[in-house]
Amino acid sequence: MSPSLAELLKLPAGERAELAMALWESLSSAERETEMELTPEDAEELDRRWADHVQRPDSAISCRKSAGS
Repeated sequence: MSPSLAELLKLPAGERAELAMALWESLSSAERETEMELTPEDAEELDRRWADHVQRPDSAISCRKSAGS
């Protein structure tokens, strides 16, 4: 019997990352393109977020650690 999602989420971080990569790599190029297409709603939300960022760039949170971290 296959493990449940709840059981998989209990794996250590490294094992979860390894599993995620293995699952991603198991997809064909066609599957990746088909399954990753944006819905019109998703595209609209991304456009809205980009416009907000352009208007208020200081509101963004950097993904880089500060020098004091």
